[in-house]
Amino acid sequence: MARLCPAAPLLLLGTLLGTGAPLMPGSPLPPGPVLLLGSLLLPGRLAGDHVPALLWSSVRSQWNPEPALHEGHIVSAQELAVLLQPVFSPRPRNLVLFLQETLSIDDFTYYSESYGNKNPFQNVQEILQSSPSSLVLPAVDSKATRHLLSFLQESGDWNLTNMTNLDISHLEANTSKPNLLVVQLQPLISGLSEISTLEAMAENDKIIGRLTMDLEERGIHFSAIYTAVRPSRISRRTETMWNLRRQLMATEEEDSLPYPPVNVTIGNNTCILFYAGNFSLKANNSVFIDLTNATFVIPNVDISSSKCSDINTTLSLKYTKPVNGINSLEIRFIMTNKFYGGSARNWSTLDSVEIVQDEEKIARFNVSVISAPAEYSFHCQLVGTSSLYPARLIPSNNEARNWDVFISRFQLQGFNVENNQFSYASDCTGFFSPGIWMGLVTSTILLWILAYGVHMIMQLTANSRFDDPKGPALSVPQTE
Repeated sequence: MARLCPAAPLLLLGTLLGTGAPLMPGSPLPPGPVLLLGSLLLPGRLAGDHVPALLWSSVRSQWNPEPALHEGHIVSAQELAVLLQPVFSPRPRNLVLFLQETLSIDDFTYYSESYGNKNPFQNVQEILQSSPSSLVLPAVDSKATRHLLSFLQESGDWNLTNMTNLDISHLEANTSKPNLLVVQLQPLISGLSEISTLEAMAENDKIIGRLTMDLEERGIHFSAIYTAVRPSRISRRTETMWNLRRQLMATEEEDSLPYPPVNVTIGNNTCILFYAGNFSLKANNSVFIDLTNATFVIPNVDISSSKCSDINTTLSLKYTKPVNGINSLEIRFIMTNKFYGGSARNWSTLDSVEIVQDEEKIARFNVSVISAPAEYSFHCQLVGTSSLYPARLIPSNNEARNWDVFISRFQLQGFNVENNQFSYASDCTGFFSPGIWMGLVTSTILLWILAYGVHMIMQLTANSRFDDPKGPALSVPQTE
């Protein structure tokens, strides 16, 4: 029989519960969360294929308090389905799914311990402590969480709602059917700045806390799930922060997309494919608009205005009332296909992006570094208005300055689409990264020093005469 090693799991248990210290072996668990800690004992083996899942409910005894999993265990899709059976019970009739793009169990310990008083999971810890029933699964198969929303939809007759403005006033009116609220949290930009990742986590924690508090104040019984689509990559302070490297779609992350791309089909031919891990906007630095769910997960977007030809292609995405105060929103990706004599081939280029609000206000952005051979698709890890992103959207009019755009894991193909699949991806990050340039410059300097040294050695000459100890002494007359 396997035995639990108390060191790492108990330290993490103290972190999740907010006790500030590890629990000692043999000590009783605090009331509240039921913790399944086995999967923490094999981090090397499980690092790339599991994500944590936190569940809590306003109803007592929602989950069995006796964990039955051994150490090193990853919760499979079948086991997760069994653990989620209580959420389909008649009470409570509301389920909230907080879905994040990336999350790992290491995030809870690393960011909570590394920044002193800046605990980005304060609300989550307080919710787990105060909830009548809760469950923490440190390791769940990422394939199961990737299709969690589809499983929930198929398992119950839900009134599905994509939460964009955290308005829950409509819940009381929909009592005939159970409500499934999907909250797409902000992505974590760990590749650029650790502080940015910390701020994104803290903002997601505030969203979870605010929505949970609103439901409790209204007396609405609910269950909640907080998980992610795929595991995150934790960047340590001793590592290089700028790790944007060339990643083509053949890498592990792109082997299986969590949801299908948007495809524009005219007749029987697919002419445009568009995919993004996260697709969000911010208007006037205050109104956050997450379009990921409406575009990919549960499509609620009109693409009928898209246009396709061999020379010009326009991808039009129209949304109706994405948030309060905006009746309609249209995003246009305008692409061209031109022949360039220098390379003797056609290249597809994303020339501009337009955001049309309420069919009146048009924000135009010029695009940098987004081009690829016409037979290829284009892929970039980060695309947006920030100057830190490899591919930038540059405002070209005053209206565009009111918008911030963020797109992660961006991939677009507007020409030569075959078999309804992306072609080979041309990436926005070149082969010559900052590290490669540093190596080349350093090597050049060292080679120059070596060449100079060899040259100086070759210039050395021997004396024409030497002193012979058997002959007369060599005399050198000195004259004034």
